[in-house]
Amino acid sequence: MTARNITTMSGFLLMGFSDNHELQVLQALLFLVTYLFGTAGNFIIITITTLDPQLQSPMYYFLKHLSILDLSSLSVTVPQYVYSSLARSGYISFGQCMMQVFFFTALAWSELAILTVMSYDRYVAICLPLHYEVIMGPRKCTWAVAAVWLSGSITGTLYTASTHSIRFCGDKIIHQFFCDVPQLLKISCTNDYVGVQKVSTFLTLLAFACFVGIAFSYGQIFSTVLRIPSAEGRPKVFSTCLPHLFVVSFFLSTGICAYLKPTSDSPTALDLILSIFYTVLPPTLNPVIYSLRNASLKGAIKKVLLSEEFIGKNYFCSVIHAC
Repeated sequence: MTARNITTMSGFLLMGFSDNHELQVLQALLFLVTYLFGTAGNFIIITITTLDPQLQSPMYYFLKHLSILDLSSLSVTVPQYVYSSLARSGYISFGQCMMQVFFFTALAWSELAILTVMSYDRYVAICLPLHYEVIMGPRKCTWAVAAVWLSGSITGTLYTASTHSIRFCGDKIIHQFFCDVPQLLKISCTNDYVGVQKVSTFLTLLAFACFVGIAFSYGQIFSTVLRIPSAEGRPKVFSTCLPHLFVVSFFLSTGICAYLKPTSDSPTALDLILSIFYTVLPPTLNPVIYSLRNASLKGAIKKVLLSEEFIGKNYFCSVIHAC
């Protein structure tokens, strides 16, 4: 579909990474493999943390919801790009684009919120162990997760409402593989995106507050661990905290760099690379990072997936559903 046809329609043209069809097919296959890998990893963590009775602590409860967010985030952008690349059409309707804006921004904010909650959970567990069961009780954990999902929904609604009010004209070409807000602002008719800027500024301040909270939590954690006379518990603490810190740093640094850097009229390779870093890689690598550095999770995966009881249950359930 050409840019001339797009200008007469209400939708947009996602340019993706290349105009060459052979390269588009190759990139679509790479994205598909990445999507399947990330989906499988997150689904395994969701299953393990649900079935294993030894993984019912708040840490794994929050990890399960992080995996749900990652699984959902991957499903918002990647399948659409794979389909459009293989179909040789980058067209996306206005409604589909607004749905992508809503779900992507909602899930991105929810992920930052759950990572903040997870850092606080580790802070209480290590720095205030005697009060852990009271502070991180089941009811409070449920309320925390509910607040995470609610805040994400509010964020997505604000972004979508402010973006929906923008008028688009001319060549409605988005030099990205999904409807990213900064790219949409570049193709607006006039400077009528003040609402989006206000929402972005407000959420940037909240994101900075989350970052300060996370940094404070890990500062206290590492200070407490290094003061412990015995070094026996340090490997276990670092094995659970360092992966979390890596995930937070990677997600925030790439996202902030992409959204705060000035947008140029001509697309750059950096824009596309950064978009992969904060949309595709974190939800794909999170299961690997958490499982490789967590002995309890690795043991649970082996025990549940390879046990005869689990295999028998799965076979029994499949027979029941087939009947």
